Amino acid sequence: MVMNPASAAAAASPRARRSVVAELEGGLLRSSDTFPYFMLVAFEASGLPRFAALLVLWPLLRLLELAGRPGLALRLAALVATAGVPRAEVEAVSRAVLPKFMADDVDPAAWAAFGSCEGRRVVVATRLPRVMVERFAREHLGAHEVVGCDLEYSRLKRCTGLLRGGGGGEDVAGRVRALFAGGDRPDLGIGRSETARSFLPFCKEQLKPPFATGAAESTTSAAPPFRPVIFHDGRLVCRPTPLMSLVILLWLPLGALVAFVRIAVGLMVPIWTIPHIAPIFGGAVITHGRAPPPVSGNGDSSGVLFVCTHRTLMDPVVLATVLGRRVAAVTYSISRLSEILSPIPTVRLTRDRAADAARMRAELARGDVAVCPEGTTCREPFLLRFSALFAELSDRIVPVAMDYRVGLFHPTTARGWKAMDPIFFFMNPRPVYEVTFLNQLPAEATCAAGKSPVDVANYVQRMLAATLGFECTSLTRKDKCRVLAGNDGIVNAAAKPAAPGKAAWQGWVKEVLGFLLH
Repeated sequence: MVMNPASAAAAASPRARRSVVAELEGGLLRSSDTFPYFMLVAFEASGLPRFAALLVLWPLLRLLELAGRPGLALRLAALVATAGVPRAEVEAVSRAVLPKFMADDVDPAAWAAFGSCEGRRVVVATRLPRVMVERFAREHLGAHEVVGCDLEYSRLKRCTGLLRGGGGGEDVAGRVRALFAGGDRPDLGIGRSETARSFLPFCKEQLKPPFATGAAESTTSAAPPFRPVIFHDGRLVCRPTPLMSLVILLWLPLGALVAFVRIAVGLMVPIWTIPHIAPIFGGAVITHGRAPPPVSGNGDSSGVLFVCTHRTLMDPVVLATVLGRRVAAVTYSISRLSEILSPIPTVRLTRDRAADAARMRAELARGDVAVCPEGTTCREPFLLRFSALFAELSDRIVPVAMDYRVGLFHPTTARGWKAMDPIFFFMNPRPVYEVTFLNQLPAEATCAAGKSPVDVANYVQRMLAATLGFECTSLTRKDKCRVLAGNDGIVNAAAKPAAPGKAAWQGWVKEVLGFLLH
């Protein structure tokens, strides 16, 4: 039974369905164009040369699709994007980068029909290798099985660029039928491509996007909430369509020069002048609220403890520029290059609670201190769980809501080199930082009034989330590392460090060459 868009509302009614089979590209996702996903793999897993090569190849890929050879275009794109790339890199990009772009493209009506299924859910990737979609399909769409072609790997665990199992519609239909070998047919099938039409007749009901507006409205209430992507990695902000990819390639040389000028000027001028001269160089620092004055030394020289949301490594630096005075930043792990470029003092913590508390108290005795209790950055409008250590150190607590806006490059990373984070921030055409000062916590809301450190931390987290319009979570740095890097974020402290100056320059050369050539 085939249903047109006008009758999709009836097909997606809340009555229970035991199984559903849905095409991903052009079905669950609005767009059927897979080129941006191969560009992401090329950029994040390999580097600029492969990214540029794939962009040059785009006209040929488009001609092959128009000539009725989409299968050949798919194989050629996969070959250029992945040949010679380590398997671990492709899997890491598929785990940490691609889900965000796919989640932004999910069709609400298709998700409503797919998500309302109470039983078996099968996602069919008709135009992307299974490794690129499986994490997103299982973690965010709730799929139980994913059908699609597979990348082939050499004995050295590198991609050959060849695809296995992409034998067209009949091959896909055969594998879908094999999943339901017991004779039970899927209750619902969703898809619209030629390949999807090979398995849709096997389903009892069929939905073919685009859906009517009424269908989207009537099915939304039947589906569970879509699981958002909270943690994601990668440097590119925008979907790398052919036009946007060309813009990125043309901007990169100029952006590197602009970043060098911005950083050089920032290191040379007095820190209090930076918010005033930032517009001259294309940036902006927006301030809301009233910054607290410095504490006068009248027998009690303890400084102010600024509790900030953690958006980028630049948070304490931007705070110091707005305040126009010395603010020490406590940090767990930043590169030597970032420490050298930092215009404010940095204090390395050890993740030993007693030792870290002693260091922070000593720094507060010298002046103001900025702390980010989340322990790691988060790009999305969510706040991670706050560590309660800061609440035990001072009663002069000033919450500061930090946020930023960029257009081309993300200034944070979990898998890449963190020393490049400030550089990528300043490579954006118009980087904007927004700083909102909240009132100092009243005495009755601090530990001095008998509040527990956890209660104080949760209270500050809720205040900052409400100010920014973000959502509080109980997720931590370890959760982020598990999602993006596949580990708990433990750094091998036993490794013998090189001399600071030598390590900084060696690291800089390694990072630049690695980003360009990988």
